[in-house]
Amino acid sequence: MSHAFTRRALIGSATAGTALGLAATGASRAALAASPVPPPSAVGDLFGPPSGLAQLSRNENPFGPSPKALQALTQASCHGAYYADRGVAYLTDMIAERFGLAPDNVIVSSGSTEVLCCASMALAEQGAILCPDLFWDTTVTYAEKKGARLKRVPLAPDMGIDLAAMKAAITPDVGLIHICNPNNPTAMSLDGDALRAFIRGVDPAITVLVDEAYMELTARPEYTSMVDLLAEREKLIICRTFSKIYGMAGLRLGYALTSPAMAEKLRGYLMSFGGNSAGLAAGIASYQDEAFLSYSKARILEAREAIMDAVGSAGLTALPSDASFVYVKVPDADALKAEMAKAQVAIRPAYGTWTHYSRVSTGRMEDVARYAEVLRRTYKA
Repeated sequence: MSHAFTRRALIGSATAGTALGLAATGASRAALAASPVPPPSAVGDLFGPPSGLAQLSRNENPFGPSPKALQALTQASCHGAYYADRGVAYLTDMIAERFGLAPDNVIVSSGSTEVLCCASMALAEQGAILCPDLFWDTTVTYAEKKGARLKRVPLAPDMGIDLAAMKAAITPDVGLIHICNPNNPTAMSLDGDALRAFIRGVDPAITVLVDEAYMELTARPEYTSMVDLLAEREKLIICRTFSKIYGMAGLRLGYALTSPAMAEKLRGYLMSFGGNSAGLAAGIASYQDEAFLSYSKARILEAREAIMDAVGSAGLTALPSDASFVYVKVPDADALKAEMAKAQVAIRPAYGTWTHYSRVSTGRMEDVARYAEVLRRTYKA
């Protein structure tokens, strides 16, 4: 049995299909118009802390993104239908130029979290991950759940990362050494020259990763950062983020600096595809916005000083801070968190067995003032 299609039949079929399509489109538009789409103001309420909450638990920077970043991401959102490869390449070039590197030395990622997870997964194949007992370990525990092995080293008596103990713990089964500097949650920085000497003493076959998420907030960023060692060590990874000084935590943008060979290896473990156009646009616009960066740092340091003053007024002490948070010594961190919650102030609970230390983030001065009032009321006799 043959099937003959005439031009008239084809046109008739297409016409009928078009009519049906238009009817369906009209119905779809009507359905969309009737759907409970929240107005723009309500959508905005979905992001950021709930009204009335002093959010001091997440190391966010409420002073960003910069005005230039906001303008750029608004423009970029109009092109959200397209993948953001060109934006990735442009920001990669900007970062490489700033550090005197080639684009092949740079990996742009969805926040620094992504590339940190990539490193943990990729390098766990070569051996155990050596790390301090207390640091922001979300990315290495992610790898641990997938089979990686961790070797944790106790902190020094002053709560700093114990480089001597870390060196002593390096055995042939170690494939990656992970250090957070400044450390989170302690907020303390390692001395730049001491960390350089440690890294230079590590077997070149072992990869060293330094998470520098808060580096721009340190007193001496160029001295404290390990970027200068990239020229002499192939297996070194430096991670940075736009979440902190740039105030872009929700826009998910970070990067890593390393050798071309290591960058190629880590790119094979990236989980995102093509980048976030809004985050990339904001990052490109604000990466060299020195006026905003100076403003942002000043506001964070102002809040940090206010927290330190409140700690002293309450008769408490805190570790020295080189970041956007403070680690306060208290009788019971979980009890303080509960007390703060009554006043709608959010801070961190205890980290593991460190129940006598409480981490509080910087934020708007009015929120820090609420924290200070509860702190004094709770502890000042």
